[in-house]
Amino acid sequence: MKKSILVLILGVVMTLAFAQNQTPSTNIENKKVETKDTFLEGLKKSDSEFVEFFGNFAYDEVLNEPSMQVENRTRYIAILASLIGRGANELYTELLKEALSNGLAAEEAREVLYQSVAYLGIGRVYPFFDATQKAFKAKKIKLPLQNASTTTPENRIQKGNDIQVQYFGNGMKNSFEQSVIHKWLSGNCFGDYYTRKNLSDSDRELITFCFLLADGTNESQLRSHIQGNLNVGNSKDFLIKITHQVMPFIGYPRTLNTIAAINEVAK
Repeated sequence: MKKSILVLILGVVMTLAFAQNQTPSTNIENKKVETKDTFLEGLKKSDSEFVEFFGNFAYDEVLNEPSMQVENRTRYIAILASLIGRGANELYTELLKEALSNGLAAEEAREVLYQSVAYLGIGRVYPFFDATQKAFKAKKIKLPLQNASTTTPENRIQKGNDIQVQYFGNGMKNSFEQSVIHKWLSGNCFGDYYTRKNLSDSDRELITFCFLLADGTNESQLRSHIQGNLNVGNSKDFLIKITHQVMPFIGYPRTLNTIAAINEVAK
């Protein structure tokens, strides 16, 4: 009996030791990105001083802050969504090319672009279609990409409302019956966009969060979608990490406001 217990204890200890030595199955890379591989390369001749300190900050210090690291693909979709939210289409083009070179799929990038229309309007987003096409052509990506819609004109409202209920609770059930704008929210915002392929539920709520935090003018909607993120499994710590990772692209004021909102909603 004593021998069996000893063998069992040794087995548990060895299992724990093995688990502690495993590297998490993520795409986090703890290394500095060289500025020659980023948009900063175009500024070197005229503003080499800025390139040095901003590059060290954004592509080393922020990227490799031990407590604020996120998976590489997720970091890029968050940055791209934030740049659309800020209306920064020229920088978006360069960051999209960088993201595509670092593993982001064109189909994923397209979904970030499409969904932004629901939250920012085509008036702001229209230039980003051209920016996206330029980046895709630079990377020799053949257009058009394969269709990703999963709904029909007949079921889009119900399918969209199903997602609203999933994200925000039973209080949203049949919300499309309340008014015309609620019908459009279910059918268009959620039925046309959120039901599409290539991004997960957590991805879609994350990019909405990034559109809103970068836009900076929709505090109530930002708080609602912080809660939506929590409901689909994006934790408070994760949202704070994302906010830190996009900070170089949106500035300190919006970053600080967003962190305060996350802390308030996630109490």
